[in-house]
Amino acid sequence: MPKIKNIIVASLNPVKIEAARQCFERAFPEQEFIVSGVAAKSGVSDQPLSNEETKRGASNRLESAKLLSPGADFYMAFEGGVEDVDGVMEEFAWALIISQDGKRGEARSASFIVPAQLRKMVIEQGLEMGNANDLLFNLKNSKQAGGVVSGLTNGIINRTDYYVHMGTFALLPFIHPELY
Repeated sequence: MPKIKNIIVASLNPVKIEAARQCFERAFPEQEFIVSGVAAKSGVSDQPLSNEETKRGASNRLESAKLLSPGADFYMAFEGGVEDVDGVMEEFAWALIISQDGKRGEARSASFIVPAQLRKMVIEQGLEMGNANDLLFNLKNSKQAGGVVSGLTNGIINRTDYYVHMGTFALLPFIHPELY
């Protein structure tokens, strides 16, 4: 694997930038790198409402980041989404990575059921999950902090931790290139 010099995260959200930094730092502790974000466009709803839309948003972010900041060693995108099935809503996210030579990695996070109050705000009132979470837990801009996962777990798992695990799984083709 070439020495990592530049990782572009397809977002300016500090949670996503920090998650990417931790993924690469943990996977390749002997390498030096710079991690920065760009205002990449997802091309999907502010609140993706299906697995397919969420993954497409992450993929679109990768392509947007490549155009905004060409020449990076890696591009990484995170996209959170929800899916409502029979009145039960799950939250999850996708992480996608592409290297300069076109090799890709991807992973979906663990999913969890959100409370009916959050479902109502997102599905029936059309709020983005971060805004709904702020209302439910009386927070401000939680999507750039602990996120809904932190509120629901009482801080046991925050949004950065949640994204680091998924992002690390997306790195598997780069951690073990001989297997992928």
